[in-house]
Amino acid sequence: MNKRFLMGLPLLAMAWSSTALAQPDQQMLDMIGGDDAWDDQEIIVTGEVDGYVAIDSTSLKTPTPLIDTPQTVSIITREQMDDQAIQDIGDILRYTPGTSIGQGEGNRDQITIRGQNTTADFFVDGIRDDVQYFRPLYNIERVEILKGANALLFGRGGGGGVINRVTKTPVAETQFVNVHASVDSFGAHNLDADANIPIGERAAIRLNAAYDGFNNHRDVFDGHRFAVNPTIGAEFGDTRLLASYEYVDDDRVTDRGIPTFSDAPIPGARDRFFGIRGTNVTTLKAHIATLRLEHDFSDTLTFKSTTLYGDYDKLYRNVYPEAANLTAGTVTLDGYTDPTARENFITQGNLVWSGKTGPLEHVLLIGYEVGRQKSANQRSDILFAVSNDDLITVPITSDFDALAHSFPTVNRDSSTRLDFFSLYVQDQITVTDWLQLVGGVRYDDLDLDVIDRIANVTLNRKDRKWSPRGGVVVKPLESLSLYGSYARSFLPRAGDQFLNLSPTAANLAPESFENWELGIKWDIRPSLNLTAAIFRLDRDNQAVSVDSQGNSQFAGSRTEGLEIQLVGAITSDWHLNIGYSYLDAKESGVLAGGAFANRRLAQVPKHMASFWSRYDLNDKWGLGLGVTHQSSQSAQITSKVRVPGYTRVDAAVYYTINKQVQVQLNVENLFDETYFPAAHNANNISTGEPINARLSVKFGF
Repeated sequence: MNKRFLMGLPLLAMAWSSTALAQPDQQMLDMIGGDDAWDDQEIIVTGEVDGYVAIDSTSLKTPTPLIDTPQTVSIITREQMDDQAIQDIGDILRYTPGTSIGQGEGNRDQITIRGQNTTADFFVDGIRDDVQYFRPLYNIERVEILKGANALLFGRGGGGGVINRVTKTPVAETQFVNVHASVDSFGAHNLDADANIPIGERAAIRLNAAYDGFNNHRDVFDGHRFAVNPTIGAEFGDTRLLASYEYVDDDRVTDRGIPTFSDAPIPGARDRFFGIRGTNVTTLKAHIATLRLEHDFSDTLTFKSTTLYGDYDKLYRNVYPEAANLTAGTVTLDGYTDPTARENFITQGNLVWSGKTGPLEHVLLIGYEVGRQKSANQRSDILFAVSNDDLITVPITSDFDALAHSFPTVNRDSSTRLDFFSLYVQDQITVTDWLQLVGGVRYDDLDLDVIDRIANVTLNRKDRKWSPRGGVVVKPLESLSLYGSYARSFLPRAGDQFLNLSPTAANLAPESFENWELGIKWDIRPSLNLTAAIFRLDRDNQAVSVDSQGNSQFAGSRTEGLEIQLVGAITSDWHLNIGYSYLDAKESGVLAGGAFANRRLAQVPKHMASFWSRYDLNDKWGLGLGVTHQSSQSAQITSKVRVPGYTRVDAAVYYTINKQVQVQLNVENLFDETYFPAAHNANNISTGEPINARLSVKFGF
């Protein structure tokens, strides 16, 4: 076990014990309803938040406090995102136990939760957001990470967990304009604005907009993103309406990192770009329209409906290292181009009833989801003029930009249409003051059509699956809960993006996920929460090979682990987020050479630990300190290449000029650690930035 992790355990124990013994003072109690207490004015309520602590989760679809939820849920609030100057999903996962970020081939968010790698288990306000792109955070109130199988609430996928972004909504009777600008050491810059304009007493318009200019330590990297999101909300008696439109235009360099040699990233290449300037690009244009309706039939019966239409035009081209030989001084390059057009139309409705039957109290959820997702995708391999092939081996010191190339032949051309319909029901039953039961089931009906123009075939796959969920919550104290839970999910054979369906796979049943979990949640005080869980997650029915007769061999994986997180305020001036996870993730049932191989899963660090703290010295000055650690991980399950472990230290200084103007300086990688934060495979290893300072200024009116 890592020595630095062992050294940190006493500090975690001291923080836990000292906060447990402390009693909240009046200043702390006053802070609980502080400046962020706008929930009673939100037209569409997005949840209750106190500093770094979220009291509930909108993802759960019922008004259930997190302490009564038999599942691990990690939430990063807007306040913490601002304090850490968080720029993307990857920054969030560094401070979330049990999760890690992948390279995503330099063109998308790709994550691993409890050992399960995915590009599709993303949601926005509870609606599926599964297109491959980098998700902006300018219009986000908080990010919720729900661990374990989640099919009952979210449908297919979500085997290891899901990420849900909660958007900002209009606020009635409150007018404000917030502007934020920042620039870092490499010239990356950001400008975003958040304006709320009331329209009478029961309606408002909220406008969020952002411009990002990208840059970093790599010698060929730049780009920009523009995004705008106007939202209008209104309340008519017991009915609330919200209409939203978002436009995202993202254009940046595709960077697949550096190659490896002798099972390790090649030395001295942290800043070297192994691609071709002008060819390595990824672009996205997205139009996303959302309509949300809430209606209270009574104090105990509420209906909520959300409809989303999204149109996404995505392209990425890349040239990347396939192998390196430092002895010969050469590198082998490969490449392709991949355009995708996607339309998502999804509507979801939830009816929530709170009431009693005899001595039992219920929170009953009945919901449905209907949708259609249409995709068109092509892929063309690169052709290098000199080699007349899609591979070329050149001196590692070559000017890659001079390599003549084209993309003449389409080798994948497919279109898909997925129609799905779901029904689900769940009941949360309070048996006594100290015992709660949760149980439910979801039925999914999926109908997928795939037209493969290269093979000149049309394939169809229908899946009808039941996904149960059950849990027990025992509360010896109002502020303490012990829970156990079981949940199941599934993933159709077409994969995350519907691209992997073959004639053989079309005849195979979906993969399955089962999550067993035991945990504890303790509200040490209303603004300080401790959660801990142990779990076992089994993934089964994976087709790992096909023999000469076309028969598939099936295997799976098992992840067993521990997650601990302490989040909140020690005092009114001291906020923190401490987390640790241990993940033992291995194959199960995999045969190699007549024996079980059962290798460790790729890109799953066994140990991950994080610490973030902000302390306000006085009304003017504040300090922040962060530490993240990942142990080494396998870059690819079929390779001996390992991504080295690392520990990165971050720091921040905050200065409040007045109520309208605040300045902060965030320094990432304070001690200039050489590290590798992510990988895509054994020869695409991302390099971490050297020490980097970001200066931010916030204006509020």
